Amino acid sequence: MEDDWKPLLSSTGTGDGCKDKGVIDSLDSKSKRPFHVEPRNIVEDDVQERVSAEAAVMSSRVSYYSRLTGSSDRLLVPPDHVIPAPEEIYVYSPLGSAFKVHGGDGSAKNPSIVTITVFLVCILSLKSVLQMICLSFQAGFTFGILILVSVGLLTLYCCYRVLKSPKSIPYVDTSDWEFPDVCKYYFGALGQWSSLIFSLVSLIGAMVIYWVLMSNFLFNTGKFVYNYAHNVSMADNEYGTNGTDRVVCPFPDTHRNRNDTMYVFHLGDNGTGTEVFDRWWSKTSTIPFYLIILLLPLLNFRSASFFARFTFLGTISVIYLIFLVTLKAFQLGFHLEFHWFHSTEFFVPEFRLFFPQLTGVLTLAFFIHNCIITLMKNNRDQKKNVRDLSLAYLLVGLTYLYVGVLIYAAFPSPPLSKDCIEPNFLDNFPSSDIWVFVARTCLFFQMTTVYPLLGYLVRVQVMGQMFGKPYPGFFHVLLLNVIIVAAGVLVARFYPNIGSIIRYSGATCGLALVFFLPSAVHMVSLRRAGELRWPSILFHSLLILLGVANLLGQFLM
Repeated sequence: MEDDWKPLLSSTGTGDGCKDKGVIDSLDSKSKRPFHVEPRNIVEDDVQERVSAEAAVMSSRVSYYSRLTGSSDRLLVPPDHVIPAPEEIYVYSPLGSAFKVHGGDGSAKNPSIVTITVFLVCILSLKSVLQMICLSFQAGFTFGILILVSVGLLTLYCCYRVLKSPKSIPYVDTSDWEFPDVCKYYFGALGQWSSLIFSLVSLIGAMVIYWVLMSNFLFNTGKFVYNYAHNVSMADNEYGTNGTDRVVCPFPDTHRNRNDTMYVFHLGDNGTGTEVFDRWWSKTSTIPFYLIILLLPLLNFRSASFFARFTFLGTISVIYLIFLVTLKAFQLGFHLEFHWFHSTEFFVPEFRLFFPQLTGVLTLAFFIHNCIITLMKNNRDQKKNVRDLSLAYLLVGLTYLYVGVLIYAAFPSPPLSKDCIEPNFLDNFPSSDIWVFVARTCLFFQMTTVYPLLGYLVRVQVMGQMFGKPYPGFFHVLLLNVIIVAAGVLVARFYPNIGSIIRYSGATCGLALVFFLPSAVHMVSLRRAGELRWPSILFHSLLILLGVANLLGQFLM
């Protein structure tokens, strides 16, 4: 009998429920249920109906469902058509007063402009923006633009399939499902673990890229400070253009796939001090190990909430990079010649056979498929999800085009060849450039705050699957973090080529999470519904083959 009197609207605080609205505002949205109190008046003589007949019937329905099963069993939860919309939930008290519940899903949702902005911040990561500069070089200027548009459209469609995948499951409440849950529903544990593993590949790959970039930024920042303090000029020891707006080619006579971009120079009598500095301040030999002292302790924080407060730095950094690209293009002007199938001394052809390098990079550049469901779930108007997703992808593609085309066109050829464009375009400017120095310093501190967040995401997924909780113990977390840091140090030490790292990790996780799993899930759902047709089979099979070809192409270039 005692259970019959438990309120269907749980409270997390004490005090008068109709007066303490702050308590109601803090309730979790999933615990909100309407409850019914018979209309009665204990103050005046006239009895007034304070609860409508519709609300009374709805309350009876909810009570019926709640008595059929336990609160932890979601099999017989009230369906969506029984529970009212958040904006229609009212709380009634025995005194006859009623007020609307605030702070629920309806008020917590974001408008479309906020959703699109968050999407842009998430996907316009620095590793992608920095890499966009040499996109045109890898595939050719014209062919690179065509491939960027094509890959953007394909990844948009696959992202749309991921977003719609939970809604294709009938008779199951998928409101709190993520894409690994959908994969588990259709393919069992194999689908869940495959999506989890490839998601970890993308996260750990991003952490490795961040370690390489942070080593680069810290090295060049220290070099700028040392040269300024000791009045050292590197102008005569770098191959590049003359004038105030200098552009350099660090390795004019070597292949692009080199492992280091450290400048070597000698200055006569001051050479002894400079050689000592170079020995202890090397981009590949020492800097990656110095970062361990800073970053390994940060990875062991139990919570990542402190670092989440600095995510706004990512937006500022991307905006500053776009400003820097615009400034440099204005200073340098445009230098373009079109040679369709053959290269010259200073220009590359418009169509090149190295385009798989570009498709691998773009797969990661447009990759947000593993968190798109969560991101769009917070959109206020769910009917506009497809529109907002398309607009966000359009803005991302335009940003990549703007940055990549502008710097490629502005790179001074002649006297420098377009082959000199670095995977990290900041390396094409001397360390004495104040604008580039500011960019490197800001990017370094921004990445220092993002790196622990990525490590936290890896820890939650790995430890959650192995031990059922994100922080099973200090030594468990320390061992995982040591493995992650060791991967970053080894790559930064022996293979600090961010272009290759991005394309390999992008093509690997893209095969599973961008092309194969979304297409396979869609075809299986159509087959179970009896709606699978040959055109759909051919199209989605082609998407899977493109993902396989994209991965294989990385090893052939």
